[in-house]
Amino acid sequence: MELLDAHLMPAVDGVAYGLLLFVVAAGLSLAFGTAGVLNLSHGTLYAIGAYTGAELSDRTWGGLVLGLAAGTAAAALAGAGLSAATIPLARRGHLAQALLTFGIALVGGDLLIQLFGADELPVRVPEVLDTSVRLLGHRYPAYRLCFIVMAVLLAVSGTWVLTRTRVGAAVRASADDPQMLAATGHSPRAVHTGVLAAAGALAGAAGVLGAPIIGPGPGTSENVLMLSLVVVVLGGLRSLWATFFAAIAVGEVQTLGVSVLPELAPYLLFAAMAAVLVFRSRFAEPATVHGPQDPDPVARLRRFLAARLGTRRAAAATGPARETPGGTESGTGDATSPAGPGGTREYGGTGRLGGFVRGAAWRQAAPLLVLLVLLIALPGMLDSYSISLAGSALALGLLAVSVTILTGYAGLPTLGQTAPFAVGAYATANLADAGWTVGPVQIVLSALAAAVFSAVTGPAVIRARGTTVLMITLAVGELTSAVINQFKSVTGGADGLVGFPSTQALWGGEGMTEESDLYNYALVVAVVAVAVTLLVLRSPAGKLLTGTRGAEARMRASGHPVGRYLLVAHVCAGALAGVGGSLMVSVQQYLSPADVGFEIAAFALLAVVIGGTTSVIGALLGAGLIVFTRDWVAGSWPGHGPLLLGALFIAAVYLLPRGLAGLLGGPGRSGRAPDGPRTSASTPSAPPTAGKVSP
Repeated sequence: MELLDAHLMPAVDGVAYGLLLFVVAAGLSLAFGTAGVLNLSHGTLYAIGAYTGAELSDRTWGGLVLGLAAGTAAAALAGAGLSAATIPLARRGHLAQALLTFGIALVGGDLLIQLFGADELPVRVPEVLDTSVRLLGHRYPAYRLCFIVMAVLLAVSGTWVLTRTRVGAAVRASADDPQMLAATGHSPRAVHTGVLAAAGALAGAAGVLGAPIIGPGPGTSENVLMLSLVVVVLGGLRSLWATFFAAIAVGEVQTLGVSVLPELAPYLLFAAMAAVLVFRSRFAEPATVHGPQDPDPVARLRRFLAARLGTRRAAAATGPARETPGGTESGTGDATSPAGPGGTREYGGTGRLGGFVRGAAWRQAAPLLVLLVLLIALPGMLDSYSISLAGSALALGLLAVSVTILTGYAGLPTLGQTAPFAVGAYATANLADAGWTVGPVQIVLSALAAAVFSAVTGPAVIRARGTTVLMITLAVGELTSAVINQFKSVTGGADGLVGFPSTQALWGGEGMTEESDLYNYALVVAVVAVAVTLLVLRSPAGKLLTGTRGAEARMRASGHPVGRYLLVAHVCAGALAGVGGSLMVSVQQYLSPADVGFEIAAFALLAVVIGGTTSVIGALLGAGLIVFTRDWVAGSWPGHGPLLLGALFIAAVYLLPRGLAGLLGGPGRSGRAPDGPRTSASTPSAPPTAGKVSP
C-alpha cells in the first residue's frame, strides 16, 4: 500500500499525459489511416496550437476559450494547406510525403521561433484552475483534472462524429472505396482536405489544452511527434479504442515508468514500437522463401509437369546457341534482348557494338572522373573552414550511399541508418582515446562494429516493407539515441566526446590537425569505399539485389534466398555507414548526439532523393548540397538554418521526382517508389535481368 501510495500521483499524471497523446495521435492516425498522408509535421500543428494558446492566455476563462478557438482554427487551416501540398504526391508513395512534411516541419518550426521567440512561453491558466485539490489524500493540480475531463469529452465527441454521422461515413468511405464515394456525388478531394483539416484541428486543440502540460518551446514538436508515432504504431489504424489504450500505456511509461524503472524507461517505448512492427510484419509477408504452398499435392504436381513441358517446348523452339560475328548468341532471350525475341547475345570487344558498349561505359564513368578531379582540386580553391565542411560532406555522403543501397537497390527505405553510423563514430572516438589512432585500423574496426550491429538488427528490418520499414528503422535509430544518452562512460552522454587524439593517416605518421590533411584523408577513404560499392553493385551479387527489389515474388518462386540477400545488403550498408561515421569523427575531431540523430537520418534520405535513389554519385552530390545549405549558406543568415533546409526538402521533393540522375537522363529510378509495395504473388519463373547500375 505504501508503494501504491507513493506512485499514485505519477499514475494519475500518466492518465493525463496519455489522454493528451491520444488526442494528438488520433489526428495523426486520421491523416495516415484515412487520407493516406504520413505527416511528419503533425508535431508542428500541435506547436501552432500550443504557441497560440499560450500567447492568448491571460488567467481568464475568456482567454482560454479564445486561445482554444484561435489555436484550433490556425492548426486546421494549416492542415488544409497540407492537403493541397500533398495531393500532387499521391502517386509517389509515402517516402516523398515523409520528406515533404519533414521539410514543412523545419520551415514551420523556424517561423514559430521567429514569431514567438526561442524561449519556452509561460501558460497562464484561469485562476480557479491554477490551484491544487485533494485527491485520495494527495494534493494534485486542478488543471490536470480538468484537462482529463476535457480530453475525454473531446475523444467521445470525435468518436461519435466519426462513427454516427454522415460526415463520418463519408470519411470512412474515402478510406475504403473512394471511387464509390465519388459515385455518390461526394468529392474525394474535398473529403481529403476535410480529413487533414480535422486532423490539424485535433492537434491544435490538444496543443492549446496541453500547453500547461507540454509547454510550447524548442523541441516540443519533435517530442510530441515521436510519442504520437509510438501511439499510432502500438494502437494501429483500425480502432480508436486501441489507440486510446496505447496512448494511456505510453503516458504511464513516460511518467510512472520514470519513477519506477528510470534506467529502462528511455528504451521501453521504442522497443515496444519495434517489437509490434516486427510482429505484424511476420504475418504480412510470406514465411517461406519458396513462395506460398498449395495445399493440394495433385494440383501442385500437375502444375510442375506443365511447367517442365513448357520449358522443353520453349527450348526446342529457340534452338541451340549459334556463333555470331561478335561473340555468341544463346536461345534463352526475350524481346528486350539485343538479339531480338529469339535470344540474348553476348558480344566480344570487336565490332561496332563492342565500341558502342565501351562508349557507354565511358559515358557512365565520365561523371565519376569529373567529380574526382573537382574533389582533388578543392583544397586549392577553398579556405580552411570550407575545406572542413567538404570533409564533413564526404562523411555524410558515405552515409547517404549506404541509404542508397537499402532504399534504391534493396527497396527498404530507412530512417535509422544513423544507428550504424553512430556505432562507427563512437567506435573511432573510443579507439582514438585508447591510443588506436592509425586511420586504416580505425576504419576497419569501425566498419566491423557497424556491420555486427546491422547483422543483429537486420532480421527485424528485412521482413518488413514500405512504411513499416521506415517506422522500424526509426525505432532502431531512436533506441540507439537513448543508449547514447544513457551510457555516458562510453559516449559522453548529451555532452558528447572531445579531446581524443587526432587520427594518423598511416602507421608511424603524425596526427592530422590541418584541415587540408584531414580532407585528403577523408577523400582517399571515400574514393576507396565508393569504388568498392560500385564494383559490388555492378557484380552479379548487385544484380541479384536489384532483382529482389523489382520482382521479389519471382525470385522467391525461383528458389532464391531473398531474405539472405537483403540481410547481406543490410550488413554491407551498415559497414559503409560505419566508415562514414569514422570519417566524421576524424574530420570534426569531436562527436555529439546531434551528429547521429534523427535529423541526420532525414538529411541522408533527402540526399538520396536529390541524387536519384539508385545513383551513388547523386547521393554524394546531395550530401554536399545539404552540408553547403546547412553550414555555409546558413552561416550568412544566422538562425535560419532549419528554414533553408526545409525549403531544400520541399524543393527537392517537387522539382526532382527522380533526382539529379533522372534530370540528366540517367536511370535515377523510374517506376514505383522505393517504398512501394512489393509483389506478393509468386509465379514459377526466373527473375528478370537486372537493369544498369547508375554511378
